[in-house]
Amino acid sequence: MERDTEGVRGFEDFGADVFTLDKMENKLDRRHFESLLATLHGGAALEFETADAVAAAMMDWAIERGADRYTHWFLPLTGSTAEKRSSFLETDIKSGLPILEFSGKALIKGEADGSSLPSGGLRATFEARGYTTWDCTSPAFIKRDADGSGCLCIPTAFCAYDGAALDAKTPLLRSMEAINRQALRVLRHLGETEVRRVVPTVGGEQEYFLIDKQNFLRRKDLMYTGRTLFGLPPAKGQELSDRYYAATPHRVLNFMHELNGELGRMGVPCKTEHNEVAPSQYEFAPIFESANLAVDHNQLTMEMMRRIADRHNLTCLLHEKPFAGVNGSGKHNNWSLLCDNGINLLKPGKDERGYRRFLTFLIAVIAAVDEYAPALRMSCASIGNEHRLGGNEAPPQIISIFLGDALQDELERFCTGSEISIHQKERMSIGVSTMAELFRDDTDRNRTSPFAFTGNKFEFRMAGSSQSLGLPNTVLNTIVAESLSKIADALDAGVQLQKVLCRTYRNHERIVFNGNNYDKNWAQEAKRRKLPLVDNTVDAIRCMAEPKNTQLFVRHGVMSQEEIFAQTEIALQNYATAGKIEAMTMLKIARQSILPACVRYSATLSSSLSCAKEAQVFCEAQRTLLTRLNKAMSECLTATDELEGCLKDSVLTAETVRDVLTERMTALRNAVDRLESMTDKSVWPLPSYGEMLFSVI
Repeated sequence: MERDTEGVRGFEDFGADVFTLDKMENKLDRRHFESLLATLHGGAALEFETADAVAAAMMDWAIERGADRYTHWFLPLTGSTAEKRSSFLETDIKSGLPILEFSGKALIKGEADGSSLPSGGLRATFEARGYTTWDCTSPAFIKRDADGSGCLCIPTAFCAYDGAALDAKTPLLRSMEAINRQALRVLRHLGETEVRRVVPTVGGEQEYFLIDKQNFLRRKDLMYTGRTLFGLPPAKGQELSDRYYAATPHRVLNFMHELNGELGRMGVPCKTEHNEVAPSQYEFAPIFESANLAVDHNQLTMEMMRRIADRHNLTCLLHEKPFAGVNGSGKHNNWSLLCDNGINLLKPGKDERGYRRFLTFLIAVIAAVDEYAPALRMSCASIGNEHRLGGNEAPPQIISIFLGDALQDELERFCTGSEISIHQKERMSIGVSTMAELFRDDTDRNRTSPFAFTGNKFEFRMAGSSQSLGLPNTVLNTIVAESLSKIADALDAGVQLQKVLCRTYRNHERIVFNGNNYDKNWAQEAKRRKLPLVDNTVDAIRCMAEPKNTQLFVRHGVMSQEEIFAQTEIALQNYATAGKIEAMTMLKIARQSILPACVRYSATLSSSLSCAKEAQVFCEAQRTLLTRLNKAMSECLTATDELEGCLKDSVLTAETVRDVLTERMTALRNAVDRLESMTDKSVWPLPSYGEMLFSVI
């Protein structure tokens, strides 16, 4: 049963603050609207006259909705969003009176500082000009402030003065065009003549923590780095598995309701929300959209989570591992390919033709992931994610594909020349007469796999919770485009389809693993299969600039060699800088808070010991506690000095942070955590893990 959302509570305002196509159609004349559609769906160049008409209509609509400013909203290589707000207010040249004006030129082109934002050497400091340019495939929207006032946000790409991409959006859009070209080539060989466009779709599940704002403000490590640099695990964590899908606390529900309302007005479709595994951890999952729109909407989601949490006296933590010893937060990237006629290319068809089409694109993805596994690993490499990968429901760093036994058996039969069999779903009963029979899915879900097929899509589980989904999807689109191009080339040369697919699958079947990726034996098995293992973030980042990957991106027009090197340089610099900030934060907390608090506690113990001696009573306990505390304080002071010396004496490259600084930081953390275990709670200066993780529950 279907029904529209009109009059349904909670959906009345969905998309109200989005300048959708139907709103454009109402405000534009037919000629300009059809011209815009030709650009959107046919790739035609945008006419300036049409841009002027769209700009005027957009401003009228925004003012009607209470917005008095506009901004070119873009995704620089910082992982977050950027904007420079401008007023619609202009001055009439003749009369000198104030007027409201928004031209097609202002819509299409803006200017931002191209040197102060990360450029990886593409721009010198004195070369400041950068351009933002309208992305008409992602609709403009109004973002409202706490007082209800609004700003018209126009999604844009961001490039340098010479046209080089300085953002996450431009390579993504290029990769979407690349996969569309190659997918259409393959589809024509499969007899699909009506398809005009293939679009990668994404559903980005977002995990996050909510903690009390007062606790956050007392933790300088959370404020400066996003994660706790010190802290003992609480007596109770997630061991009982009692938080997953549990009833959500009212305080958090209030936050979620407001978040859904704000995002809904901006057209972000929330589908599900629930408690995650760790205490105070939650998940937001949207409906599938085109990859470009999904990336924009995920950035909006993160921004609004932080903003709305603050209104509820909460703080939203998006770091991949804010608390050691409990689940980290990921961003599961559910990816598929959708034709403009509604066909999902990764959904098994209901007839032989549909199933052959499905197997073709499935095998193309398998080959792509095997051939370019290091590039996929690179797309999720960050200093935050390195603390998360490898456990607590985060995938290991060896990339493999989970298909499930049934689908793998289908591929085996196909490759041995057997006729394609349309698999019928199996009925299952749970043994209660009043409950309906269920259809069992073709495969189970493997939560340990980095790249799992889940029925009509692939779930890439390696992405980190704080990162933009732009790069993972850029890489994924590009490597699959390459795989499809090879299949298309073979078909162009007259090779029979089944032969092409079987040869491709046999060359890359090593990547398929349906077992437990956490099993210690898997690493040995992966080594036997000669699967690449990129086990640290720095090496993963450097994979981007390897000749094989550079040639791939250049060949498909996704990134130039200069853009690739720039992104590599930015990622390495971010890693080194983040490591330095973490180390300096540890030093400040240890010297200015931890050690002074322990000295005060030591004085209390010394006083107690003196009083006990004076009273001539047994005082061995006080003596032992004082001795242990002072020894731990000495170890902490030594670790602090060694970390400080490392910061002074070393040139902090990414490799130095990885090989030297991290070890010193671990030593200091261990020393501080020992002090926490023996210091009176009333004098310990930091909120404990227990206070932070359980205060909102």
